[in-house]
Amino acid sequence: QVQLVESGGGLVQAGGSLRLSCAASGSIFNINAMGWYRQAPGKQRELVASITTGGRSNYADSVKGRFTISRDNAKNTVYLQMNSLKPEDTGVYYCKADTTYSKYWGQGTQVTVSS
Repeated sequence: QVQLVESGGGLVQAGGSLRLSCAASGSIFNINAMGWYRQAPGKQRELVASITTGGRSNYADSVKGRFTISRDNAKNTVYLQMNSLKPEDTGVYYCKADTTYSKYWGQGTQVTVSS
């Protein structure tokens, strides 16, 4: 089992920045990759960014150049630095961890970008 706890969401004006954190605990040695997803009201959950154990990252086209995913293996934490935020970035952001046999989700953190 892997437990994920997100933090760092909030309300920010367009053009501002936020940094999300996701702390993993439990069977973390089984984690292959971690990622951030978001879900806007009335829309499906979508991938924002992911990062493998080896540090290879992947981004949604809509956030490339604005968001950066990183991980601190010593702290078992993944970060999402979000710059130049837009109102369309508003949603609940979820952390996800992939292991060999399962997927785990955090409880989500709300990000609201006002225009």
